[in-house]
Amino acid sequence: MLSKIVYSTSATATGGGRDGHTALDDGSYGTDLAVPKEMGGPGGDALNPEKLFSLGYAACFMGALRFYAGQKKVAVPEDTKVTVETGIGPREDGGFGIDVKIKVSLPGLDEETAQDLIKGGHHVCPYSDATRGSLSISPELV
Repeated sequence: MLSKIVYSTSATATGGGRDGHTALDDGSYGTDLAVPKEMGGPGGDALNPEKLFSLGYAACFMGALRFYAGQKKVAVPEDTKVTVETGIGPREDGGFGIDVKIKVSLPGLDEETAQDLIKGGHHVCPYSDATRGSLSISPELV
């Protein structure tokens, strides 16, 4: 439960959903979407919800990791990378679900410190919190 909302945004989807258009309501960004070939669509370079989720989660996790590191007074290497892989597929109950893998590269840090930063970042990340209990996500050091 949030104690206070410090920022809020909204987006609206039109058209066919996965093969429609989505845009931020403030007009700052909008994009056409396309269904991936693997799901029966045309594929190509267009975005889809899984690509958008990966983009957002990777950026959010990086910010959370840096926030946690700052609390611990640990310098995060400049060449740190967070990669989020998002998959989609049918669930056994007939719906659809997503699978998420997070890979973190923290060059130059010892493994114990790196693992602590990953664990702490996962704990404070809002995306991790929102998916906790519905997805099994174990960020890994690469």
